[in-house]
Amino acid sequence: MRAGQPLGGRRILITRARHQAGRLAEALEALGAEALRLPTIEIVPPETYAQLDSVLEVISGFDWLIVTSANGAAALADRMQFLSVPPERLQHLQVAAIGPATAAAVGRIGLPVSAMPEEYVAEAVVAMLKERVRGQRILLARAAVARDVIPEQLRQCGADIHVVEAYRTVIPPDSIEQVRELFGEGKPLPDAATFTSSSAVSNFFALLAAANRELPQGLRAVSIGPVTTRTLRQHKWEPACEAVEYDIPGVVRACVSLLG
Repeated sequence: MRAGQPLGGRRILITRARHQAGRLAEALEALGAEALRLPTIEIVPPETYAQLDSVLEVISGFDWLIVTSANGAAALADRMQFLSVPPERLQHLQVAAIGPATAAAVGRIGLPVSAMPEEYVAEAVVAMLKERVRGQRILLARAAVARDVIPEQLRQCGADIHVVEAYRTVIPPDSIEQVRELFGEGKPLPDAATFTSSSAVSNFFALLAAANRELPQGLRAVSIGPVTTRTLRQHKWEPACEAVEYDIPGVVRACVSLLG
């Protein structure tokens, strides 16, 4: 903790998946904060790969691929490798990525991204594509549980969209004991808790329930954007700050705005 820095002496909770927490933690620590990592999400395979495998077999018949998270891109890459599907077999696709982190993950597969919205939310993906996808066949690779904005609205625009589960998000069992310890009686509260997805919010409350803990009074939430904020409000928790840019640097700036 370095008191001369914008977040010196601040303790900030990170609720991202274990494998994704590093970037946010390092950025906050570089500004003097103590990053407390509480994984609320664990990425696991879908219950069956049958859908994804069958679609990859006939991928030449598709026009678009939409990827809505870096996790989705990584899961797709893993399955392509398992099935020995080379990236060249997907080169004919136009690829839409929801934001720069997702685009970077798609790039690691070896696929160029041809469309990315200015705002990193599902509604912006629809607005970007609605005039371009009539009569087109679209593959949407995503989590097992996700908002249906993209498939529902693009079908209304005349697209033939196929949704496949590339991965699932579950609650890490070892995080339950961590919540008991973190929010135990007499323990000092973190200065803020950061949330970078709706799943993280929902799983955080599930962890509180499993640990027999209430939402601590006075704990401030920092939201990555309007969709995550909406989920916080559904849980009767008004965020203290929402990022202006819906990405990790935006979350860092929101923490500095709130706590700096």
